[in-house]
Amino acid sequence: MKYVNLGKSGLKVSRICLGTMAYANGAGGAHPWALNEEAAQPFYKRAFEAGINFYDTANVYSFGTSEEFLGRAVKRYAKREEVVIATKVHGEMRPGDPNGKGLSRKAILTEIDHSLRRLGTDYVDLYQIHRYDPDVPIEETLEALHDVVKSGKARYIGASSMWAWQFMQALALQDANGWSRFVSMQNYLNLLYREEEREMLPLCRDQGIGVIPWSPQARGRLARPADEKTERSETDQFGKYLYRKTADADRAVIERVGEVAAERGISRGQVALAWHFAKPGVTAPIVGATKIEQLEEAIATVDVVLSADEVKRLEEPYVPHAVVGFA
Repeated sequence: MKYVNLGKSGLKVSRICLGTMAYANGAGGAHPWALNEEAAQPFYKRAFEAGINFYDTANVYSFGTSEEFLGRAVKRYAKREEVVIATKVHGEMRPGDPNGKGLSRKAILTEIDHSLRRLGTDYVDLYQIHRYDPDVPIEETLEALHDVVKSGKARYIGASSMWAWQFMQALALQDANGWSRFVSMQNYLNLLYREEEREMLPLCRDQGIGVIPWSPQARGRLARPADEKTERSETDQFGKYLYRKTADADRAVIERVGEVAAERGISRGQVALAWHFAKPGVTAPIVGATKIEQLEEAIATVDVVLSADEVKRLEEPYVPHAVVGFA
């Protein structure tokens, strides 16, 4: 496994991050395709064996059970100090409680404690705001995050899925007030959605921010032919929201991925993932896997280097898309 710094921080993370949204009690939630705890064990075990030290979850993933599964897996297969645990805050955790969601000081200071309890640890390595909260003054959010760091409950803080101007405003306020600074941006980036290349990626390179894209394989769409369906693609409502309006335009990109994969003798998913490694400033794409061969392919992709010509060919069919992924 290869390791890189997360932005200009001193934190070393594996070149791929294992996303654990798929390992949770999905019954009755937004992710009915998620693997239960027993089925998830081979994925955790193999990831730790392969040297993946970076794991991403969120309080809102399947009512917190993703955090619980990850916390128990770390105890079973690894040493806590050798693992980088990233979780997130923003989503609704207590329906009916007006303070049970969002990025108010009350919500943040409550939810970090709940996340630590579920994870079975006294700190997280990276605490991220899952989305921007327009209902809370950004200064309130940033000072609360600073206090989380100073209390020892988080080593670093990061952000996710917002406009570049919002992120720059937050960074400027952190600098002006001497608050703990964001070290990472978890944004939506893949060969089917490249709008982040316009402003967010240049901003992150300029500011020394690590980039850890979510959905690097477009929720599996880049890993299979355009007309092939899976259980997840049929039940993933958020995925349908992201891609339903661009299916025709996306088909050309998916076909090009298939061409390059056939020429290289690797899988489509590996081509889609390797493209991220060719993008300046991208630290570690967040990979999801519900089949062990998917995880093995992701691990092997760390050593795949696309040529400049291959990158150009992969990007050529892309057409501008409406901005999505912030909701």
